[in-house]
Amino acid sequence: MSKYGFAIVYHPDYVAPLPDAHRFPMPKFKILRDLLLEDRVIKPEQIYQPELPSLELIQLVHTPEYVQAYCKGTLESKAQRRIGLPWSAALAHRTRIAIGGTILAAQLALKYGCACNTAGGTHHAFPSYGSGFCIFNDLAIASRVLQHQGLVNKILIVDLDVHQGDGTAWIFKDDDSVFTFSMHCEANFPGKKQQSDLDVPLPIGLDDDGYLQILASHLSDLLSQVKPDLVLFDAGVDTHAGDRLGKLSLTDRGIYRRERMVLSTCKAEGYPVASVIGGGYGKDISALVYRHSLLHRAAQEVYSIN
Repeated sequence: MSKYGFAIVYHPDYVAPLPDAHRFPMPKFKILRDLLLEDRVIKPEQIYQPELPSLELIQLVHTPEYVQAYCKGTLESKAQRRIGLPWSAALAHRTRIAIGGTILAAQLALKYGCACNTAGGTHHAFPSYGSGFCIFNDLAIASRVLQHQGLVNKILIVDLDVHQGDGTAWIFKDDDSVFTFSMHCEANFPGKKQQSDLDVPLPIGLDDDGYLQILASHLSDLLSQVKPDLVLFDAGVDTHAGDRLGKLSLTDRGIYRRERMVLSTCKAEGYPVASVIGGGYGKDISALVYRHSLLHRAAQEVYSIN
């Protein structure tokens, strides 16, 4: 156990330039790190910096042709449009370092019980293409890397982003070693859903209490059923009532209660958990960053050893 209770993963290269009018809120990653330090949610000593993962590790999930084309900037324009992020060398580097962050968070979770990346959650990426702002699937890659390293056998992915983790579901559809659980708004992107091991589609406008009751009815039973060596938690905050791409009606308080529920249940039952921040799309960047910080605030509360 860390003397600080849990670990944080961040890298300055989590931010790469995007066109000014772009919907993806790229500045949020550094602002989140700064807010966590400013509000004393974390201490500087808790922050770990990831390394750039090799292309071979990314190719544990993605096809070599796609990985090479994306990293070299030779991906065809139609495939670029499907991703929704304009290519640059800086963005390609940022994509890889964020994957390194999720891999490191997973490794640190095994050591400390909990680790939170300040990026990640690119669950719409498939083996041979990206989609929905997701280039490579960090959750799938981290799962494969840790299995490849012999650190874990069984993994449970708890995906609470408002959008179904379709890429992750497809990648592990015939693999009993990774259990995919996605709780998402039924009438939202992606239009064509994949089959997770457990999908829980939610009605438009669902509020805090309704959401938390549904989550509570599944979470503990899933842990008992799967008995994972590691839980990967996608804590997307696009479930918030104010999110531009969400369609659910959670409040800040509801998101905090959700993060507390996931982390405290995992801790109580002895399962290490590595978290990523997932989606969140709002014009008010400070409000959005605060929502993302609720994950780390909950981790401070649950894993505090003071």
